[in-house]
Amino acid sequence: MEIIRELCSFEGRLAGTDAERRAANRLAERLREQGRRVEVEPTYVHPQLGLVYGLHCALGFAGSLVAVALPALGFALVLLAATSMYLDLNARFYLLRRLFFRRASQNVVSVGSARDALARLVITAHLDAARTGAAFTPRLTGLLNRIAKALPFAFGPSRVLFWSLAVLVPIVGVRMAGVDTNAISLLQLLPTLVLLIGIFALVDIELSEVVPGANDNASGVAAALSLAEALKAEPPKNLDVWVVLSGAEECLMQGMRSFVRGHREQLAERPAYFLNLDSLGGGHVHYTSSEGLAVSYQMGKRLNELCEAIATASDAGNGSRPRPLAWGFASDAVPIRLARHEATTITTLPDDEIVAANYHTAADRPEAIDSRAVDRAHEFALELVRQLDRDVGRRTG
Repeated sequence: MEIIRELCSFEGRLAGTDAERRAANRLAERLREQGRRVEVEPTYVHPQLGLVYGLHCALGFAGSLVAVALPALGFALVLLAATSMYLDLNARFYLLRRLFFRRASQNVVSVGSARDALARLVITAHLDAARTGAAFTPRLTGLLNRIAKALPFAFGPSRVLFWSLAVLVPIVGVRMAGVDTNAISLLQLLPTLVLLIGIFALVDIELSEVVPGANDNASGVAAALSLAEALKAEPPKNLDVWVVLSGAEECLMQGMRSFVRGHREQLAERPAYFLNLDSLGGGHVHYTSSEGLAVSYQMGKRLNELCEAIATASDAGNGSRPRPLAWGFASDAVPIRLARHEATTITTLPDDEIVAANYHTAADRPEAIDSRAVDRAHEFALELVRQLDRDVGRRTG
């Protein structure tokens, strides 16, 4: 709780801000106090999340309107918007995002000292905070939870926007082929209206205040530091423990994307397992089996098997058994999986909900944190590390 309060004292720690930089430097000091070697690695990011995706929606909306008179031009605009959004949401390549100015961010990186270890364990948590907005009111998040509960697949708001663009591509393509009927117009109307609503919602987010970010994600940072301290006191036999506190996660994992690319050769030297901690301050413990803002990516198979084994062995009678989560959102685990490393995210969620407690609202303050939830997540993460350590030793031996 001390770490959570201290991190929240850096008000407005949006990606690319001085507050984020000062928070990163303070966390680096805390890791050095544990006796760890630490580097604060700079990177450049595009933090204007609302404007970036507002532009994608605006371009798709304009393409849909233009397609009525000029189908070829409309098709080109919609295809560009859909392609750019797909690549951007999956942290693969940036097209329209490059039109916006960059800001300096940073990752706090502490490499391990066990050079002869059989594998690497990288404990990660993001240190930046997000903006709020009308889209994150309790009424709308409640509606989102009800929709997600009723659907048989992972659901999230970014998927609604992306698939609205994706659906428009063949519809406008049919127009370009010379088919112009009332049925085509009706099919085109719904995704076009969704994009229009998305424009207003995203611009509103960009104009909103930065949240305190106690749960998302000062709680994850606090657990990462505590976990690193516990593993230093009782080091695993087969794991070289790294700690990475990433910046710019809230503008779609740009800090972690920079880290895995910048350390590509080091991470390829031996098997690397990433344990991502995100929003641990309220609800039941979950571990992600899949994540993704546009499509789903499966998380690390072996890590998920170990998580399942721990959950099965836990007391299932009190309703607090850790649960797998197929998530229509994304965390720093996504760029890690795209780099072909094992990863999973540990998070806590209230009953039957897919968003964290006080998600992107001004209520996300230290006094709203359930310290028992943080403790449960910390204990689960520590047990996962111990099980992974034994598993690596067995399989390698």
